[in-house]
Amino acid sequence: MIERYTRPAMGRVWSEEHKYELWCRVEILVLEAQAKAGTVPAESVDAVRAATPPTPAAVTAVEAVTDHDVIAFLTAWADNTTPREAAAYVHYGMTSSDLLDTALALQLAEATDLLVAEATRLVAALRAHGLAHRGTLRVGRTHGIHAEPDVWGHRVADFAFAMARSRDRLVRARDAVAVGKLSGPVGTYSNIDPSIEAAVMPELGLRPADVATQVVFRDGISEWISALAVTATVCEAIALEVRHGQRTEVRELAEPFRAGQKGSSAMPHKKNPIRSERICGIARIVRGYVTPVLEGIPLWHERDISHSSVERIVLPDAAIATDYLLNLTTGLVEGLVVDEARMMANLESTGGLIYTSSVLLALVDSGMSREDAYELVQAAAMITWQAGIPLRETLRAEATARGRTLDEAALDEVCRPERYVARLGPVFERLERLS
Repeated sequence: MIERYTRPAMGRVWSEEHKYELWCRVEILVLEAQAKAGTVPAESVDAVRAATPPTPAAVTAVEAVTDHDVIAFLTAWADNTTPREAAAYVHYGMTSSDLLDTALALQLAEATDLLVAEATRLVAALRAHGLAHRGTLRVGRTHGIHAEPDVWGHRVADFAFAMARSRDRLVRARDAVAVGKLSGPVGTYSNIDPSIEAAVMPELGLRPADVATQVVFRDGISEWISALAVTATVCEAIALEVRHGQRTEVRELAEPFRAGQKGSSAMPHKKNPIRSERICGIARIVRGYVTPVLEGIPLWHERDISHSSVERIVLPDAAIATDYLLNLTTGLVEGLVVDEARMMANLESTGGLIYTSSVLLALVDSGMSREDAYELVQAAAMITWQAGIPLRETLRAEATARGRTLDEAALDEVCRPERYVARLGPVFERLERLS
């Protein structure tokens, strides 16, 4: 992922320096377990433990010759080991994927911990914003068209619970990827005792794969990338709502606009929803990574490397992008400008058309058949749409033309917007309890 969208902590997880630190950690723990089991000389442990991890530049220089990343790492690390002979017992009985898959599991777990923390921040921001606007009346929209009265806090509560579920998916996905293996070339433990794997994995905070070939089966990583894609898409849903709300014709919502910020190089009046648009764009990238990772599940026999080339790109990028999206969305929510007066003006802008569903039911309650009531209300609504005459007036005219008399007190009640949100109390009680 480009530096523009890489936050420091997440970038550190996926840095080459940190990767080699993790590789050293795995190899040292294996060496210690082997020495304790009497498989390798005990005196090799201190020398290897004291050796500094190789630099990315040193590994790259060796890999230019070997064309094999793990061998290059082992060679460069051996160059830092005194006496160098002690390094002969590093990687003893292991295959490359024992190291690669186990260290990758550590990176995925570390990355997920950062994502869970960011998702929790966003849940808190959405919760606070939703509760602050539990009484902020606005018009609900379906198909982009005014529907019935609602409150802005209700819409935000939906986002809050969606992000809380996304966070919980990330937690479950962390468990799915926190799996390592130390079972040799095709997973048969031919040159490494299963007790080594059993001893090392708890030290790393991982669990051994129930069964592995040369690699850990990729269903867990596929679950992880899918959880990230859902999380990114929930961020997009929030951002899309803001984009719609910031349209000139709507003007109910607006991103924060800092002093000195510019919206357009040509039009000084512009205040564009750039954060929201960026969120929507980057979410597409994260979703696009799901299929390539899923295609790493079917491999040739015990292993090929069609998955690894994909994962080198996709897994860091997806984690970095999702981390960036979560942070950006939290800032968007915390700084969101809500124009309550404009929300009310928009609610009233259609002359009462948003009350037709309850008017229909009120006429049925008064004794009119549903068919007659629907016909009357629809005829009045069409005149309101076309002529802009308030619905109350067109309803009276249509009722008179049909020899009907309307109950004005009942209409007063059904045309009161607060009536439509009176039963939302339990929703906000659940939102208050959301952690």
